[in-house]
Amino acid sequence: MNKLFFFSLGLSAVLFASCGNNKPATAPNSPAAVDSLVPEIPPTSAFIDTLDGKPTTLYVLINKNHNAEAAITNYGARVVSLLVPDKTGSLTDVVLGYDSIGKYIHQPDTYFGAIVGRYGNRIAKGHFRLDGKEYTLATNDGHNHLHGGKKGFDAVVWTGKQINDQTLELTYLSKDGEEGYPGNLQVKVTYTLTDSNALQISYEATTDKPTVLNLTNHSYFNLNGQGSGTINNHLLRIYADHYTPVDSTLIPTGKIQPVAGTPLDFLQTTAIGARINDSSIQLKYGKGYDHNFVLSPAPDDTTRPDGLASAATVIGDQSGIVLNVYTNQPGIQFYGGNFLTGTNPLKNGKKDNYRSAFCLETQHFPDSPNEPSFPSVELKPGQTYKSTTIYQFSVKK
Repeated sequence: MNKLFFFSLGLSAVLFASCGNNKPATAPNSPAAVDSLVPEIPPTSAFIDTLDGKPTTLYVLINKNHNAEAAITNYGARVVSLLVPDKTGSLTDVVLGYDSIGKYIHQPDTYFGAIVGRYGNRIAKGHFRLDGKEYTLATNDGHNHLHGGKKGFDAVVWTGKQINDQTLELTYLSKDGEEGYPGNLQVKVTYTLTDSNALQISYEATTDKPTVLNLTNHSYFNLNGQGSGTINNHLLRIYADHYTPVDSTLIPTGKIQPVAGTPLDFLQTTAIGARINDSSIQLKYGKGYDHNFVLSPAPDDTTRPDGLASAATVIGDQSGIVLNVYTNQPGIQFYGGNFLTGTNPLKNGKKDNYRSAFCLETQHFPDSPNEPSFPSVELKPGQTYKSTTIYQFSVKK
């Protein structure tokens, strides 16, 4: 994995081949029908607004089996709700989110469900060099740059086009110099809710100047249902035998070390909170888990026809919902909700309490622009960035 994944996936191509209109979808046929079927999904009317001269809205996806639904807003290309069946067959909303566009705009320091970029994760001290030129970015995480800056992709209005009931395409032009990054970057993100209860996220981007790029989705999951309590009893497996240790500011040291013998060893299925109070300096730096894992082929994994590899598996201890994550990226950031404080009012009166959600962000490594030994994140003119991640849901048998 020594280069960025500039290749075409057949599955992604299929997603981009359809055509449709720009109107938000309703499922089955009207907002009223959706709301009566799944009252947990916020009404579209709560997301109608104008920001920076662009209209915001809420799109609803439903799979052909009508047993999974997703709500996505074009503000930050965010997953607002994701409903899948639990072990009893009841639909459960497994992502944290708000019930109106105003809360997304005005609540501080939340990336709930967003596409983050241009660079997901951290860049040390907000500086990097590319082709001999130094670039300066915002330092919005202490002395470091985080998730694209003060106004990253999570805080802009994307252009949405509903392809069909299952598929939404979102596009955004990030102009040369935006948040300090070089090049006019054209980005397309496609969400597809499949018949097998999977949310597939496909990314595509091109640039007119050399730039750096690391896109990911920042959904916060609780497989027992958003706001239902701690995720420390969820069972987790990460298909990675190495990780990138960090310093006290959560910037990688440049080393790649084995997880063996550390509390970051999730090669065997383990409760998230089983070792959370370990004396490891890495857990102290992150106030828990907030680390990039270097993905390796799962020993019991069968190759998917689309080329995606297993990255992680999580089991909800109460719901029996199983989440399998597949990707073509070299790393995955596991974050255990260590900085949630219970101050944000979630959908249906719930709260984002401490360690009540986790993130599994497929990615290239943090601070790669400043670490030559890490896989490259440079995107050049004439190249096309392509990445795909699948969040596949099932029920423990």
